[in-house]
Amino acid sequence: MSDLGLNEQVHPALSTRATELFGVKYPIVQTGMGNVSDARLTAATANAGGLGILAAGLLSYDEMAAAIDQIQASTDKPFGVNVRANQPDVERRIDLMISAGVRVASFALAPKQALIAKCKDAGLVVMPSIGARRHAEKVASWGADAVIVQGGEGGGHTGEVPTSLLLPQVADATDMVVIGAGGYFDGRGLVSALAYGADGIAMGTRFMLTAESPVAESVKQVYLTKSVDDTVRTTQVDGVPQRVVRTGPVAELEKSGNAGRLLRAGRNAREFRKISGTRWTAMVREGVAMRKHEDLTWSQVVMAANAPMLYRTALIDGNVNAGVMATGQVVGMIHDIPTCEELVSRIVGEANQALARLGA
Repeated sequence: MSDLGLNEQVHPALSTRATELFGVKYPIVQTGMGNVSDARLTAATANAGGLGILAAGLLSYDEMAAAIDQIQASTDKPFGVNVRANQPDVERRIDLMISAGVRVASFALAPKQALIAKCKDAGLVVMPSIGARRHAEKVASWGADAVIVQGGEGGGHTGEVPTSLLLPQVADATDMVVIGAGGYFDGRGLVSALAYGADGIAMGTRFMLTAESPVAESVKQVYLTKSVDDTVRTTQVDGVPQRVVRTGPVAELEKSGNAGRLLRAGRNAREFRKISGTRWTAMVREGVAMRKHEDLTWSQVVMAANAPMLYRTALIDGNVNAGVMATGQVVGMIHDIPTCEELVSRIVGEANQALARLGA
């Protein structure tokens, strides 16, 4: 399949409610992956015509501000910022996004109705990520503009319902702009999402394996060797289900008892606090908020301290024998490391071809 030619017309079906709402050229979103979606990757996606989303959930406030400045120095295109709705300083972060002119406020967890109203009153587009129809209906009733709908084959935290079932469920249940996620990597997938009633697609694993991604090159090459059967959906990383590459460290987590997991989580929390500069009091407050908002046990809250360090160890430090590698099953369909420009152009070209074939 070929990339989009310089003189090739883009099919009208690729101009959707998503491109209008986000102010971008193509209905392609790069998700806000912690430790991965940095300023460089976000700007590269924006310059390629998609919606790049900065992952700020693991950044300090000052790091988030610096990253936004870096993006705006690299592109004049719209972009989004992903924050955690339960962060103690989330209101201050929203104020920063408003003053900086960020286009989209992306949330990994559903923000409260008052926070959605604050964003919308200031002109921010609000886009939570969900994994169940009832969650989409809830954020729609609270005023969200768009929603990323991730099926069970997606990477990181994910539910059980596959995209092929969840996406049409949500598209039928809400008038929000709907972005499909989980299993997308090419133009055929984009067309299929549009056929299900979505307004575009979001991709994590596919954008993680691009030239601009900060993931260590040696780790990218490991990802390229994996098949669609090389992932596992586990609760042993942070207490809630997420899809990761089936590796030795994951097998150890699966086998270890509660005491071992909690001890490891405590060590990782201490290391994360050193790197992020987060105070213990702030981490405790966030843990209390997580327990209340996500209905977690205290054991699950403590285990949630595992994730930042386990991901960083594998993805950024390149130690796949000690860390954890989040990924969707789509990893088995990815075989190269293009630039974001090459990837987006290729997907649009493939979508053009698929639509032309269907039209004929």
